[in-house]
Amino acid sequence: MKQKTVLALHDLSCFGRSSLVPITAVLSVQGHQCVPLPTAIFSTHTAINGWVCTDLTDTMPNMINHFESLNLKFDAIYSGFLGSEKQIDCVLQSAKLKLEDGYFLVDPVMGDNGAIYKTYTPKMTKRMEELCYIADCITPNVTEAAILLEKSPDTNPRDKQEAEHWSNELSNKFNCDVVLTGLHFNENTLTVACTSGNNTDFIDHECVNAFFPGTGDIFASVLLGQILCNKSISQSAALAADFVKRCISYTSKKNTNKMYGVQFEPLLYTLPHI
Repeated sequence: MKQKTVLALHDLSCFGRSSLVPITAVLSVQGHQCVPLPTAIFSTHTAINGWVCTDLTDTMPNMINHFESLNLKFDAIYSGFLGSEKQIDCVLQSAKLKLEDGYFLVDPVMGDNGAIYKTYTPKMTKRMEELCYIADCITPNVTEAAILLEKSPDTNPRDKQEAEHWSNELSNKFNCDVVLTGLHFNENTLTVACTSGNNTDFIDHECVNAFFPGTGDIFASVLLGQILCNKSISQSAALAADFVKRCISYTSKKNTNKMYGVQFEPLLYTLPHI
């Protein structure tokens, strides 16, 4: 299998193990070339007080134009947290760099725990749909799924039957595969719903009672990396969920500051690769 290339449009948080730091490492260890296109540079992720930021929005179109002038084409394009409407335009612009048979993964980062992030305006949340319409796969959490389905952000599926309905509705709306994360139907289990075509699979995994920033980036990076290794959506999601769970369990035993993220580095070697 030839090495795959991924254009990753995310912010770079220098400290805290989120965004492009784990994304680049996780994709690389699976055998792929990650080409970062930073949307902004943060000293730390935004859950750590006192962060400083340099916005790179104005550099993004020129970078994309340079890639195009070099006739670069990517096997996958992967977008995540975006800071403005103009950055949504940049992701749309980047679509022309995808190979004809390439893969577009959109992590529609807009909110969590029943609330929309303060940086996301109503217009931005609506425009996120534009990216979902060109995606091959979207990976919303429950809050983001509710937003995309025009429900109240604090709405949750009550059971697997309702979660399957949500996932199918998203798949039909955007004509893409859906990996719906953050489903919590009982105290000890987290569930992921994977819809591809007319089929929805559920992946249940142990819920480790600890929160760490950046685990969503790790999950989506393992998912994409395994898809590029020709695994199915469900197989890829199962590997991603298991890896994140193991990272959380490993780090929880180290008693480190949770805001410093999970210690994924010692476990990278366990990921399948090309």
